[in-house]
Amino acid sequence: MNNFTFYNPVKILFGKGQISAIAKEIPQGARIMVTYGGGSIKRNGVYDQVMEALKDFYVLEFSDIEPNPHYETLMQAVDIAKRQQIDFFLAVGGGSVIDGTKFIVAAMEFEGEDPWDMMTKRTPVKKAVPFGTVLTLPATGSEMNSGSVVTRVSTKEKLAFGSPLTFPKFSVLDPEATFTLPVRQICNGVVDAFTHVLEQYLTYPVNAPLQDRMAEAVLLTLKEEGPKAVQNPQDYDTMANFMWAATMALNGVIRPGVPTDWSTHYIAHELTALHGIDHARTLAIVLPSLLRYKSEQKKEKLLQYGSRVWGVNSGTEDERLEATVEATIAFFESLGIQTKLSDYEVGEDTIDTIIERFEARGVKDLGERADIQIADVRQILTMSL
Repeated sequence: MNNFTFYNPVKILFGKGQISAIAKEIPQGARIMVTYGGGSIKRNGVYDQVMEALKDFYVLEFSDIEPNPHYETLMQAVDIAKRQQIDFFLAVGGGSVIDGTKFIVAAMEFEGEDPWDMMTKRTPVKKAVPFGTVLTLPATGSEMNSGSVVTRVSTKEKLAFGSPLTFPKFSVLDPEATFTLPVRQICNGVVDAFTHVLEQYLTYPVNAPLQDRMAEAVLLTLKEEGPKAVQNPQDYDTMANFMWAATMALNGVIRPGVPTDWSTHYIAHELTALHGIDHARTLAIVLPSLLRYKSEQKKEKLLQYGSRVWGVNSGTEDERLEATVEATIAFFESLGIQTKLSDYEVGEDTIDTIIERFEARGVKDLGERADIQIADVRQILTMSL
């Protein structure tokens, strides 16, 4: 096992009715901006619960944060919040709203000219306004981590940043808040969370059996509960299990002491930035080809994954490796998630564009072994056609 430092300060309020408890978690007299997306929280009752809980506070609303939140929209929120002297934020929604709010709270205190430098120049976050979250869409784990991904529409860039200062102070996970989710979003959430685990698990062994088995536990839970959530999204126990599994997939618990990959995410972000394809669906496009392309380097963990998660135990090593990738593809497609670029009418011209963008950025050394270069990215995407 590798050396590690683990830190996660997020307080979780899990279960029915927990939204009512948020007032106790926010400093008295705070001036709060509530951030949310397209308004589904007003249809499912979450908005009313939030406003009732915050009735003794000054509250300003900022809505219409997009899926894959836009830098341009978020900077509008920053401007309003500064003028209104907001000193606490509450993100109510899924990963996009929470990611967007992380950018807002860091941008509020950014001392340079352009907060986008946090992404492009890796300018460190030195201060951030505190915030909490009320999760309505299990998927990204953003409710219990410090990472954020933001899209800049003007340059068609989708980039990430993170800081110990952008952990939520608390997050409410009430499974009932998910009961009205569209099936498409549930399917996306299952695939997103599943891939988050694989990015941390399918690397190479470092004698970390506990982390491996914890990762496998999350995968098996998503494998079992995900299809049940699609079939019956108003079953409390099913949605509770799905919700907590998605949080555990990316709250840092399975990551300490093991190598991680993240090249699938890095490549897939380009497909969202260029074509607006749902994040989870871009992961499902890139991951199978990447696993095939790097199957020799990932062989030991791929064989373990195939055996322990999919029951792939017969055949030669090469046959088991391919059967494991095929099982993963079949799982994604059983959820209605297509896994080829051609399924989204994306062709070789997009591959050329991504390669040009990576060359301009000087992208190199992706993956857990830092051995995926731009030429490898082209091969992986070509295999995804």
